[in-house]
Amino acid sequence: MIAIKIIGIAAEYDPFTNGHADHVRRTRLAAGEDCAVVSVMSGSFTQRGEPACVGKVARAKAAVAGGADLVLELPADFALASAERFAFGAVSVLDALGCVDMMSFGSESGDAAELVETAAVLLDPAIDALIRDELSRGASYAAARQRAAEKLAGKKLPALARPNDILGIEYIKAMRRLGSSMEPLALLREGAHDADDAVFPSASVLRARLRRGESVDGMTPPACAEIIKAEVASGREPVSPEALETAALAVLRRMELSDFLALPDAGDGLAERMLKAASKARTLEELYELTKTRRLAMSRIRRAAMCALLGVTAESRAAAPGYIRVLAANEKGRAVLKKKTRRLPLITKAASAKKLEGAALREFLLDVRASDLRSLGRPAPEARIAGEDWLTSPYMA
Repeated sequence: MIAIKIIGIAAEYDPFTNGHADHVRRTRLAAGEDCAVVSVMSGSFTQRGEPACVGKVARAKAAVAGGADLVLELPADFALASAERFAFGAVSVLDALGCVDMMSFGSESGDAAELVETAAVLLDPAIDALIRDELSRGASYAAARQRAAEKLAGKKLPALARPNDILGIEYIKAMRRLGSSMEPLALLREGAHDADDAVFPSASVLRARLRRGESVDGMTPPACAEIIKAEVASGREPVSPEALETAALAVLRRMELSDFLALPDAGDGLAERMLKAASKARTLEELYELTKTRRLAMSRIRRAAMCALLGVTAESRAAAPGYIRVLAANEKGRAVLKKKTRRLPLITKAASAKKLEGAALREFLLDVRASDLRSLGRPAPEARIAGEDWLTSPYMA
């Protein structure tokens, strides 16, 4: 019997769109129709520095309805992080399964060899001094890294100016750092569009429509649309960043400079600027505007604010994911879980997480806290309960 290929994907699926379904479809075309697709997905908070618009279990259920076979949760302290850390967390979870052959991602170039070459330059220890030199000249980090990498490579590296290629490069870097046997599968990205009438509207378009109380029919596969409709009808979704605004501002206003300095990625004046902004800002958006500079990207500031809300510090962050948590699976996904190749504890029912120890247990409890705090943003007051992570089982198709 020929073993099927197992392909990993890192995603947020907030919410699952036609574009996501197309990515899964094209992954199967490239790797074989019988391959198993394993998605690692952000949970209650996302890399944008916001609570997820749609809850993680509903999103995972939609992902399986849309073509994925198994959906695993990316722990919150990796989801609320830079592209490098986000990628390292996702690759670590996939690699810990011990059976994933490739990792599929969208790419502006569609050229895995180019991305592998660029990743090798960024992994060269000599680049650090070059980046520091460029930063000292006033460049943003992204510009400093690209200039430094091009100096080291002795040629232009256009992939470092393309957002999806950048994330692909981070996945490859993580694979190499882990010594993973996974190989990259770079699929030419046809593009999501920030327009309601686009063939593949971006997830941001769907989030905006849901938050305005509008339908997303036609923008996501029909089965996924029904899952979202049920969540909206129940009053559980959608959640907006503004729904947690008062809670976040209350936390930020009582923080001292030492607390801001303890946040992840608090350098470049972020801690000092957030401290000043917290005493003046009346909304989170105002706080972000008062904090931002050329070197402080909005997404970084938003993540810092959400880390403050959740109590995440640089010191409390785990070095690597400590468990594999299942959110949803179909029959093919369950077959992947039965393989004896795992190198981390498998969490299906949350009660088994109580057996975790040390950093892994703290990481899981942070995921629980993230779900509890996000639930405060639900439209229906009766849906704002805590402790759901302990009671909710994975969705099994």
